[in-house]
Amino acid sequence: MTQVRWGILGPGRIAAKVAADFGHVDGGVLAAVGSSSLDRARAFATEHGAALGTEIRAHGSHEALLDDPDVDAIYIATPHSDHARQAIAAARAGKAVLVEKSFTATLAGAEEVLAAARESGTFVMEAMWTRFQPALVRARELIADGAIGEVRAVQADLGVRREFEPSDRLFALELGGGALLDLGVYVVSFAQHFLGGPDTVTASGTLLETGVDAEAAITLGYADGRAASLLTSFRLPLPGQGRIFGTDGWIDVPPRFHHPTSLVLHRDGADPEPMDVAPGGAGYALEFDEVNRALAAGAVQSEIMPWADTLAVQAVLQRAADQIGVALHER
Repeated sequence: MTQVRWGILGPGRIAAKVAADFGHVDGGVLAAVGSSSLDRARAFATEHGAALGTEIRAHGSHEALLDDPDVDAIYIATPHSDHARQAIAAARAGKAVLVEKSFTATLAGAEEVLAAARESGTFVMEAMWTRFQPALVRARELIADGAIGEVRAVQADLGVRREFEPSDRLFALELGGGALLDLGVYVVSFAQHFLGGPDTVTASGTLLETGVDAEAAITLGYADGRAASLLTSFRLPLPGQGRIFGTDGWIDVPPRFHHPTSLVLHRDGADPEPMDVAPGGAGYALEFDEVNRALAAGAVQSEIMPWADTLAVQAVLQRAADQIGVALHER
């Protein structure tokens, strides 16, 4: 299979973690990086090229990366509020696109990205790495086999205690800061993955002086009585537990569920069944493997993280933000 040549747009904190795991990627190589600072791009390329034993080209603008004819796919790791504009540009440049979550800052932005993908016929996927972890793959298999019966409820929490720093991107409204887009996307996507899109969204939370949300409690309701209870926070060091409840038992995804290494199956009336299912490496490579497989098959979206799921998650985040009073917007 031809190797997919990847370019990273935005050499920040998450991009560094992803690049460090690229040695585990199957069917792809890290070929280039683009930044608004050429010095920053060169430093990133030098560091990670040396670690991977390969040459990574450095571009001093995002546009130059998109114009690189030797790049097939772009991983976008910039602030949330830049995702829509940059993903649209990448799709129109004919590049496959993997967009760091949250996919966009707003539901409207997500819709615009996918419209551009449809128009250009390019692959686009949200980088929800959790869905590709072996523990979640095993959970899906157990549910499909009827191990816990019909799935009726989900619980999930994810939070960290962050000191308020207005200059930090995570607290800047114009950069898509706040707990919802940074951490809440995980709990919402976890619930949506196993329950689908909800009929009702009820959210409460608090705002910081920069206008971003500090915390949010979200309840998802379904017309048939199913439900999800979700919690995310920049105020509380929450454990990061995920649970999937069925009519015949439940599955625990122990902390931290968004990059799990194990799960525990609880069948009604039986002893717990722990399972160790750790990924190779840090686990970031698996979402790139998914894109590489899809491109080899000529697909424009992933079956595990399809466009419909991204839109459903983005819709919940938008409704929650609106109820809490967060004025999300794209740049």
